[in-house]
Amino acid sequence: MARPNGGERYVVSACLAGARSRFDGTSKRSARVERLVRDGEAIPVCPEQLGGLPTPRPAAEIAGGGGAAVLADRARVLTANGSDLTANFLRGAEEAAALAELFGATSAILKSRSPSCGCGAVYDGSFKDRVVDGDGVLTALLRRKGLKVMTEEEFEKIG
Repeated sequence: MARPNGGERYVVSACLAGARSRFDGTSKRSARVERLVRDGEAIPVCPEQLGGLPTPRPAAEIAGGGGAAVLADRARVLTANGSDLTANFLRGAEEAAALAELFGATSAILKSRSPSCGCGAVYDGSFKDRVVDGDGVLTALLRRKGLKVMTEEEFEKIG
């Protein structure tokens, strides 16, 4: 597929493109992200669904670090009742990264604070709405592969 206007290609969180893919079955629509998808400049992915998790699903947080620690097998992705979803998050991140590569994405716009897509900040694993510095699992993997990653909040600010 040719790049419209020769512009950048993005992988984006599916929930930002209007898909009801979040853990609670909702979306977090961004008109600008939806426009990128409609114009063929972005491909939407939900790494949690790609990892085999249902929607809706129990909320999950990273315990023991951020996404880089999960990739290094030093942290786990858990639900509040202790169910370990790490394997699903790893599989989903790999699938989403593969789709980004096939699409030719060089950048990503991902949902802030998500255990998959968080960029720069994620919930701390306590399920007490505490945010710590770090990336989600997909974000850590995409950064490792050289993609530029930003949250939807950062994307909205760059006009």
